[in-house]
Amino acid sequence: MNYKLLIQYDGTDFHGWQVQDNARTIQGELERVIGMLEDGEVKVTGSGRTDAGVHAEGQVANVFLNRHFEPERLRAAINGNLWRDIRIMNAERADDDFHARFSARNKTYIYRIVNAPVISPFLRRFALHESRPLDVAKMLEASRLFLGEHDWTAFASARADGESRVRTVTDCIIESKWNSVANAAVIEVRISATGFLRYMVRSIVGTLIEVGQGEKDSDTIQTAILTGDRSLAGRTAPPQGLTLHRVDY
Repeated sequence: MNYKLLIQYDGTDFHGWQVQDNARTIQGELERVIGMLEDGEVKVTGSGRTDAGVHAEGQVANVFLNRHFEPERLRAAINGNLWRDIRIMNAERADDDFHARFSARNKTYIYRIVNAPVISPFLRRFALHESRPLDVAKMLEASRLFLGEHDWTAFASARADGESRVRTVTDCIIESKWNSVANAAVIEVRISATGFLRYMVRSIVGTLIEVGQGEKDSDTIQTAILTGDRSLAGRTAPPQGLTLHRVDY
């Protein structure tokens, strides 16, 4: 039977999603725990790989099990054997042809930036601290350049999966909100796309940060997209500010 899992995790102490030898990963933890319940090896398939230090509010995975579980009992059994920085928020039966990765139509990531002289210790694991002032209006104007179907070679890791670097960005929204815990403005960059390459979101965010600091302009971004020249894009933003927000099917 195929089960669909909605997962949240604090990625700080994980070496990303994918199983690795001698490293703690999300997929590894889930396969270890669910394997104990199944009394055999299992394969947990995620909607996509998150890198080391990246978080998830809405990661989705699926797993085929021979044993029958009521979804609520499966969720409780998995959570009862996981460490507290990862939780199954929902479990449900899915059709056999449901695939967490290939059935996905759209994904949304949020990158959070605390733009203030000091960052609250309550936010340091989940946001980037940028003490220099950022021009949010300029960042918002530049964000429109990232909409649509493009080759994202300039904004991806050289080791990005797949032969095609073409993806369609469906939304790129930037909002600055006062946060009482931070006692400052928290800037949220929300990016949705049909799919992402490795480091793509963090490279886009790093570029937008440099726009906000006056170090990059729209012409440079357009040239980077058209030519695929990685040197024209901004620095890759650190992982702790990034969260997989949701996956749409």
